[in-house]
Formats: sequence, structure tokens, C-alpha cells
Amino acid sequence: MERTIQEINEQVRQEAVFVQDLLAEIGKVIVGQERLIQRLLIGLLADGHILIEGVPGLAKTLSVSTLSDAIQASFQRIQFTPDLLPADLIGTQIYNPRTGEFAPRKGPVFANLILADEVNRAPAKVQSALLEAMQERQVTIGDTSYKLEEPFLVLATQNPIEQEGTYPLPEAQVDRFMLKVIITYPSRDEERLVLQRMTGAPLLPVKPVVTPAQILHAREVTRGIYVDTKIQEYVLDLIFATREPANHGLAALKPLIDFGASPRATIYLIQAAKAHAFLQGRGYVIPEDIKQIAVDILQHRVIVTYEAEAEDVTSTDIVQQILDHVEVP
Repeated sequence: MERTIQEINEQVRQEAVFVQDLLAEIGKVIVGQERLIQRLLIGLLADGHILIEGVPGLAKTLSVSTLSDAIQASFQRIQFTPDLLPADLIGTQIYNPRTGEFAPRKGPVFANLILADEVNRAPAKVQSALLEAMQERQVTIGDTSYKLEEPFLVLATQNPIEQEGTYPLPEAQVDRFMLKVIITYPSRDEERLVLQRMTGAPLLPVKPVVTPAQILHAREVTRGIYVDTKIQEYVLDLIFATREPANHGLAALKPLIDFGASPRATIYLIQAAKAHAFLQGRGYVIPEDIKQIAVDILQHRVIVTYEAEAEDVTSTDIVQQILDHVEVP
């Protein structure tokens, strides 16, 4: 027997209590960056990897490490460099002369939270090794595949400046990231608080307030959040508007879009919207949930043409135009 929306709503309200405890612990260290923190939690709840883009010094690494401390999860920061090898990421086999056998030595990817710092600086072989871990949730060393422990989340950073010596991420890998979050400088008030906090007394220690088991249980609850058929149709309208803009009254966008969003974007949009509703303590998805996370889901999946680049139109601009134009149910 299917549960009613009221029952789902009540369950979500009870299960989402830990969110405030988690935000309080993170707030001991991180000032501002509410959007980044919210997206990190959405990634955890929706089981989706996140690509973070921002200039150095915006607390990308600190946010991820603080989150891992607050959820009692293992954390590894991997600095991606041009000389990085797949074995440096996933591990390798070590020969034991006593037994005459090879034994696996697991790499840093065997952790709950992976910070892939400046992910676009590593060559294609390393990107391929990371791709298997992200998509299959497993790593192959020699002839044996090893499952990665859940929750497993890759949080990759890109630097929008200093592009020398970088390798553009393959579209197949970019599409594996549920969200692409572009973060900006803090406000003046936030930066004043950063100044006072980081140059004053030692920071309060972050205590683990959530276990990985609680996160996995919250994921199950999130999957059960109700999505009305009108919301599903709204999501399909948005996705198909990126592929066939002329059919949705957006003919002016047709010469600006080379490729639209993939079917994976449709799935991720619903999953992330459910997670956003969970964070609000709500057991059903509303159009505002879709609109809040649509840009982060779609901006790295809509490939613009040379004409768009010549006119200085970005994929983010195109997605925003679609959101403004497509009728909300």
C-alpha cells in the first residue's frame, strides 16, 4: 500500500532533524558559502558527485574537510598534477618476495569523501581511472575489482584561471558530475567575519554529529519523496528545451546550442530536487526545488556553439533563459 503525502512529509521532518546539527557544526569553521554547503549536502543525499569551480582561497578544500569531520567520514585530498599516475589514485599491486605473490595496496580513492583538487590538471589515464570509481563505485587493481565503501562522493575542483598545463575534462566525465557549482567571493560582511575568526582565537573543533549510516538512511528516505506528474512534465519541458528550443518558443537559442542536456540530466534533476525538498523538511517536490538547482544541474551539460562564444553567451545564460521562459506548473 502506497504511503500518503502526509506520511512521507512527517517521515522527512523527523529524519531531517540532523541537518541543522550538521549545519551548526560546519558553521563553526565556514563563514558564508551557504550555497556551496547546501550543494554538498544535496550531493550526499542524492548520491551525486560535484564539480566546484572558483578562484583559489574561497574555502573549497576547507568546506569539504569540515563536512567530512562533521559526518564522521573518511576524507582524502588528492592533488591532481600532470605527472599523476592512475596507480597514485587507485593503488597498485605490491610483490611480496617471501610469498612470491602480489598483494593489493589500495590508493587514496578508498575513502568516503574525495577532494580531487584541480582535477583538470591530470592526464587522460588518470581521468579514466577516476571515471570508473565515480560511475561504477568500484576500482580495478590488476584482475580484481574492489567495491568502494558508501557513502562515496567525489568533490572535484577546477580553477577558472591559470589554464596553462591543464587537460579539458572529457564530456563523458563532466556528465558524471551531478552538480557544477560556481562559487564567488564572499560579501564584505562575510569577509569581515572570516578575518575576525581566522586571525583571532583558535577555531572550535568540529564534532561528528552524523554517521555514514544515518546519511545512507536519509538517502533512502529522500528517494521516497513524492514527485507529481506535473513536476515530471516540467522537468521534461526544461530538458527538451535545451535540445529543441524552437519547439518551446525559444527559436533564438537554436543557433547558440550545439548539444542539449543528456537523459542523465533528467534523472539528476529529479534526484537533486528530492534532496533539496528533504533539506527543507518537505516530503514532496515543488517547482521551486527544480528552479533552485536546475542551473547547477544543466550548465555543464549544455554545450554552446562558436556563435554563442562569439556573442559572449554562456551555457549558464542559456539555462537561465530557458528557466525564465518555460511555463511553471
